Amino acid sequence: QVKFIESGGGLMQAGGSLRVSCSSYATDGRTFVSFAMAWFRQAPRKVRELVAAISWNGQVTSYADSVKGRFTNSRDNRQATAYLQMNNLKLEDAAFYYCAATYMLQELPTLASQYDYWGQGTQVTVSS
Repeated sequence: QVKFIESGGGLMQAGGSLRVSCSSYATDGRTFVSFAMAWFRQAPRKVRELVAAISWNGQVTSYADSVKGRFTNSRDNRQATAYLQMNNLKLEDAAFYYCAATYMLQELPTLASQYDYWGQGTQVTVSS
């Protein structure tokens, strides 16, 4: 069994920064390095959308157009943790943020349906 737990959400003013983390806990020998990792977000009355994804070795990334240049997705395989650094936050970034994982094949998955494991989510609130 493998679990992913997010932390680091909270309240920030527009223009500020937050970093959310996603730590992996596996009990069946599966290692964090096996997974592609992604961040999705969902705001009230909106569909869940991809924010960013990163390959198992961190060399391939994908970002939603709305966050390019502001958000950075990274991972530390030794710490079994993925990070989403969010800078210059905007009101429209407010949402519940989820980390997700799936076994990495050849291409970096970018659809929610392609991810098998999900964290419980963390709330990000942006104030004006």
